Amino acid sequence: MPDPLKYNKDYDRLTDEEKVLFEINKKSISDFVEQSASLSDVNYATRNAHAKTYAVTKGRLIISENIPQEFEHLFDKKIYDLTIRLSNAHLKINKSKKDIPAYGFAVKIKDEQANLIANYPLVNFPLFPINSVCTFLKLFTSINQFYIKKWSSFSLIAQIVKVIPSTCTPSFIKNLFKLFQKRNDFILSFDFYSVGAYRLGDYMVKIKLAPQSVDKKFTKSKKMKEAAEDYLKSKTFSADVYIQLCYDIKKQPINQLNVEWKNSPFIKIGELKIGKEDILDPASCENELLSFNPYESKAFFQPVGKIQRLREEAYKVSLKTRVKINKLLKYEA
Repeated sequence: MPDPLKYNKDYDRLTDEEKVLFEINKKSISDFVEQSASLSDVNYATRNAHAKTYAVTKGRLIISENIPQEFEHLFDKKIYDLTIRLSNAHLKINKSKKDIPAYGFAVKIKDEQANLIANYPLVNFPLFPINSVCTFLKLFTSINQFYIKKWSSFSLIAQIVKVIPSTCTPSFIKNLFKLFQKRNDFILSFDFYSVGAYRLGDYMVKIKLAPQSVDKKFTKSKKMKEAAEDYLKSKTFSADVYIQLCYDIKKQPINQLNVEWKNSPFIKIGELKIGKEDILDPASCENELLSFNPYESKAFFQPVGKIQRLREEAYKVSLKTRVKINKLLKYEA
């Protein structure tokens, strides 16, 4: 294999138009979170994506003995402590038994002093349907405004139509078909992925989490939240952690998120484990206010790419608004 490409901040750079649209989008995020308690019929402000929590748990990341030599200096410990949140991607909390099969597995990695090393919000679909930052911002703003009833459904439909062409790649269609086949499977039986790329030291990688021997039908006859809690209380969960390296920007594109990376083998860097006693109370103030902003990670673990760049301020706006509202609605300051 050739040498991996090194990170360059040009991959992240936004245009002036994109920055203007982002400011509009940030206001729509704040507006949505301010109304989220009534939208989801709960007594606290929710996130504006992945609002529904299935479980919050502790865990451990055990680093492999044979990781590539160029990454050994990034992992000076054998075992790292984790905080993990399982969620559904919907903007609102669905009270019915059946949820859309769009799941999140967010991981917070900490050192022995409980200082943050990295946040990784992983999802069970490896691709993202939008490459254009402007298109994404307009769509996301339309969705927020649709829910808070300031824009009509016509505006939202118009933005959705613009996205359809980018979902027609062979990679995207193949993964949609795979998701449809697994639509009724248990959340912890899915593989989870970083949507875009991340830095790993000087290089750029994608991340994959592959569970070991999880019964995909464990959820049968149960709501997903109940199934996730029952599983984590009764079984040990293990998953292999892999990375793919970016060697060639044409075969492993950073800002083209609707195609899979080619000619980049998966490299195992460790195992993630959750014990039977690790589950936490998801309704506690501390856990409800958890944020997994990947830009709060140490510099050499942060995201790469233009769509990824939007996450930094979006997470900050969402958390700031949630903290403000939740102190009024539910929690003491």
